[in-house]
Amino acid sequence: MSQRDSGYARRERDDYATPSWVTLALIPHLPLFTGKVWEPACGGGKMVAALQQAGFDVVGTDITSGVDFLQQAPPANIGAIITNPPYALAREFIERALRIEGNRIVAMLLRTDFDHAASRVHLFADCPGFAKKVVLTRRIRWFEDSEGSPSFNHCWMVWDRQHRGPPTIAYASGIARAAMIQDRERSSFTAVRPRYL
Repeated sequence: MSQRDSGYARRERDDYATPSWVTLALIPHLPLFTGKVWEPACGGGKMVAALQQAGFDVVGTDITSGVDFLQQAPPANIGAIITNPPYALAREFIERALRIEGNRIVAMLLRTDFDHAASRVHLFADCPGFAKKVVLTRRIRWFEDSEGSPSFNHCWMVWDRQHRGPPTIAYASGIARAAMIQDRERSSFTAVRPRYL
């Protein structure tokens, strides 16, 4: 079965703003960690805002403001890297994030079949730090005024340096559904404060 065309022209550098419900769906699935969150492909800052709303101290950078994640040294005191990487550079983003010393958590928003490729087995089946796949049970609508049906399924892939055992699979929770409804109503969302340090 082939993928169907979305009907939209691709945006330069895959600059698609991640709706807040997508980021909030990840929060209950993160292990406890200390330090800041680095969002290295922050674009207009929607994911940064959602993470801050959830109580995290976030550093947002983007190549459009001169900070190339693949080349830049990380900010100080980073405990997690959470982002929606450019699709064409997703593998490179994951590899770079996993190499950063002192960083415990990596969470990347990817298509649900991203872990299927034999060329990525070192990031998943052969990677002891690969901890969890959090499947979004609703497709992401990348354009707020869109009337069309989204084409792809997405998930959060989570790596944890302290993870032991096989990875687990989980599904977006009620907090994500509540946030989706509030996104639709365009009202403000007050996230539950996380239990993170």
